[in-house]
Amino acid sequence: MKEIERKFLVKDLDFLKNAENTYSIKQAYLQQDPAKSVRVRIKGEEAFLTIKGISDARGLVRQEWEYPIPLRDARALMELCDDKIEKTRNVITYGKHLFEVDVFHGRNNGLVIAELELQTENELIERPEWLGMEITGRTEYYNLALLDRPFQDW
Repeated sequence: MKEIERKFLVKDLDFLKNAENTYSIKQAYLQQDPAKSVRVRIKGEEAFLTIKGISDARGLVRQEWEYPIPLRDARALMELCDDKIEKTRNVITYGKHLFEVDVFHGRNNGLVIAELELQTENELIERPEWLGMEITGRTEYYNLALLDRPFQDW
């Protein structure tokens, strides 16, 4: 399956007043290759195994497969991993798009990233006031990169 995704920094916490859903995410990587990854994620009380392929030159499009797995299996798989990303995800509808705004915790505390998935590569989006600089394709903001070089070390 092809994923088309744009990412942005968030200027302030004004988005919180429009959050329709909020849940915690904990994820770890079973394969730590910057070009492709295999991740286990616990999102609330659900768990998933996700495989992501190499991104295009812009960092906009890549292959992605995601499969639900039992929560107990996800917890066991996480035990195999040294480091984990922890964040709170806020889901916000703005215009015709669904923004997922992640507030990072732990060694990435202070980092807030909004992402949205698109149907086409050239799709226009409405930008909420709280949306900041676009970081699509900036590898230092990839979750996997944040394990090696956390935001608090920048």
